[in-house]
Amino acid sequence: MKTRLIAFFVTGVMLICGTLALDNALAQTKTGFIEVENLTITILTDNYYDGVRPEAAIGKRYRPTAEKSIHAEHGSSYFVEAVSGGQTSTFMFDYGVDSRGVMRNMELLGVNLQKVDAMGLSHGHWDHWGALEGILAANKGKIPPGTPFYVGEEAFLERASVRPGSSEPTNLGKLNKVAVESSGLRILEVKEPTAVMKGGYFTGGIVRVTDYEKVPTNLLVKRGDKLVVDQFQGEQALFFIVKGKGLVILVGCAHPGIINTVKHVQKITGVQKVHAVIGGFHLVGAKPEIIQKTVADFKADKLDYIVPTHCTGFEAIEAFQKEMPKQFILNTAGAKYTF
Repeated sequence: MKTRLIAFFVTGVMLICGTLALDNALAQTKTGFIEVENLTITILTDNYYDGVRPEAAIGKRYRPTAEKSIHAEHGSSYFVEAVSGGQTSTFMFDYGVDSRGVMRNMELLGVNLQKVDAMGLSHGHWDHWGALEGILAANKGKIPPGTPFYVGEEAFLERASVRPGSSEPTNLGKLNKVAVESSGLRILEVKEPTAVMKGGYFTGGIVRVTDYEKVPTNLLVKRGDKLVVDQFQGEQALFFIVKGKGLVILVGCAHPGIINTVKHVQKITGVQKVHAVIGGFHLVGAKPEIIQKTVADFKADKLDYIVPTHCTGFEAIEAFQKEMPKQFILNTAGAKYTF
């Protein structure tokens, strides 16, 4: 009887939605992940802004006027809109540092948190959550109560770093969990690949497979009363499967390794084609041989677009531009990429 009911349901889907819809449903069953028909990623803030650069191949840049110009900072924040099955889902991913600057950008870019479906954080560094409390306070009563706030493990622990030229750690602070909860957001900790919006997924813990991507030993996390090297086991990236294009992967800082992140997404989805990778690749200060190995692995993947941001570093960005000129896009704060 159960088999007959399933067959009847599948037949009904075919009659109502057509063969294409059934093919899509079967594809979802095989991969376990929903495809999106349309995806827009808006860069709410980044380290760099240039209002007169030519448009990117996959999007548009914000054009300033005397009264309206984009704020840039050492921070990272994204707003994502995905369309799947005709339904639009929205997600805010990371929040930058300066709440006034980020909120001004949101206003200029038409981003309204009254309509956000979920929010999330890549990891517990200040340049990704610094503006969050200010944004939540300014939007009190506007963000729907119970809106999910997705984080990885150890997102609320205190961090520190040993800066160049110093032997003493600098305290980097920690995100206030009580402040997030009191704003009405519902905190959900992610350990495995998890849907955070329709068609958009957090990676869960990223498996390390490359032999050259190592977490810098100067980045520390406080466990109990001890500072230890942070392995970023809870860091999350956000990914999508865009219909007819392949994977689009959005990262915060990629401390577990940007190539590790890409390979992890390929493995868990079963999709090898990478359409675009956007975000901070954490190659600032990396040795030239590490940058070259990263570039070589990206070239081997034959992805369509690479958009390094935030903590990628000038030397690595220059290498991508030189060795992958057809795929490379120089990011600017306020840019909007559409897939």
